[in-house]
Amino acid sequence: MPLAYTGYDWAVLGGYVALLALAAWWSTRNPAKAEDYFLAGHHAPAWLVAISALSTMQSAATFLGAPDNSYRGDWSYLTSNFAAIIAAVFVARLLIPRYYALGVTTVYELLEVRFDRTARRAAAGMYLVGRILASGARLYLAAIAVSMIIFLDVEPQHILIASAVLVVFGIVFTLFGGLNAVIWSDLVQVVLYVGGALIVFGLLWNRIPAPAAEIWEGLRQAPGGVDKLRLFDWSLDWSKPFTVWAILTGLVLLNIGNAGLDQDTSQRFLACEDAKAGNRALYLSMWMTIPVVALFMAIGSLLHIFYERPELMGASASAMQGFSGEKITIFMSFILSEIPPGVRGLITVGVIAAAAINSGLISMSAVLVSDFYRPWKERHGAQVGEHHYVNAGRGAMLLLALALFAMSILCFYWQRYTDMPLLEFVLGVMAFAYSGLLGVYATVLFTKRGSTASVIAALAVGFAAILLQQHYIVDSFGLPPAMKGLAFPWQLCIGAGLAFLVCLAGKPLFSDR
Repeated sequence: MPLAYTGYDWAVLGGYVALLALAAWWSTRNPAKAEDYFLAGHHAPAWLVAISALSTMQSAATFLGAPDNSYRGDWSYLTSNFAAIIAAVFVARLLIPRYYALGVTTVYELLEVRFDRTARRAAAGMYLVGRILASGARLYLAAIAVSMIIFLDVEPQHILIASAVLVVFGIVFTLFGGLNAVIWSDLVQVVLYVGGALIVFGLLWNRIPAPAAEIWEGLRQAPGGVDKLRLFDWSLDWSKPFTVWAILTGLVLLNIGNAGLDQDTSQRFLACEDAKAGNRALYLSMWMTIPVVALFMAIGSLLHIFYERPELMGASASAMQGFSGEKITIFMSFILSEIPPGVRGLITVGVIAAAAINSGLISMSAVLVSDFYRPWKERHGAQVGEHHYVNAGRGAMLLLALALFAMSILCFYWQRYTDMPLLEFVLGVMAFAYSGLLGVYATVLFTKRGSTASVIAALAVGFAAILLQQHYIVDSFGLPPAMKGLAFPWQLCIGAGLAFLVCLAGKPLFSDR
């Protein structure tokens, strides 16, 4: 059963806090310009941006969700990374060069060039809503792990305390240094959580007495004739999120939204010297993701052997002890009950590193200042220095942190109502903002149609299309049960398609746009 932390574990956690604080302090140059604070002065090297993007895209969803996914299912989630590579080609060719050519701070400035400032603010507002939802869901997922660490349970009041602890961490390590501090802190965090995963893999491998060949065959021929190493799911089951068909459609769209339309990720690629460097960082981050995800899925497969296959464990056979009913706790249960003191603290550091919310805070702050506050100040003729906008970003960050905290508490009840595995839950939440943004940007990139009014309507329709497919809404309003049976990639396809048609209906004011 889970064990309380020892002094060795807490010492390791304290060392992590000190190391992260040192990285943030060392990278801080007291930025005087908004560009330095939000885009690291366009001096971030491509390799470092790639690692930072990897940290942003993976988060606690991969650290805790991927092992659970392969433990209970197969390896089809790994195949979804090929959707990210397809999406990267699209983003690198059509979006990143345009962003650099316009010299934007946020990706939503492109809509001001095509339409007007109102369209830009509408897209930025939709991003903020969607990012609060998505980052709040990630914060909730991470709070589950932290609650287990501190309290050895997942009671609502303990989730609340754990969320508050993580929010404080995010604020402290982002507030002063801006994106530059976040990028260097991300490097520390990636090293720690990948290192922690390697340690868990090594410990698990040594605890399983069966030889590698028997482990491999045992996974290929799991009870019930299930192949737990299957990579490609060719079924036409619309409720499954990682079939080949869902990967080639909805998951490609999800990754285009993540890499090219979500300021949280795209802000990294805009921090490079030029578009070529940004593209290099994008491709590198996508390829780096594959072995990282494979490592966490391998852990899940070994956990299946460890807990569910006594014939392969022999005299070492054990039954899972832990938090009944939680979809994600298999990995945390192993960490808390099977890993020795000191090492357990080191692995926990990896969990907390993967849970960092500083990325979402700096990106949302950039959008609030660049797309809303700065234009408002300039429109009213206010003469203020660049440092004023830096301080405004810091103030916005504090407000946004409170919003993420509130969202994480809401997600506690939301996810339990749906009874959805947390990896799917976190990815599905991202569809709220992406569906409308994908429809709008498809109109901008591939047609000459659209207007400010149709942009606003498309964003609203895209959001509503996802909302109407949520379990609580379907049940509350007596909608057809089939509406909640679609996996999130198909929900995103429907939302993006409807948003595109709505945005396309707008007639441009100027035919040369």
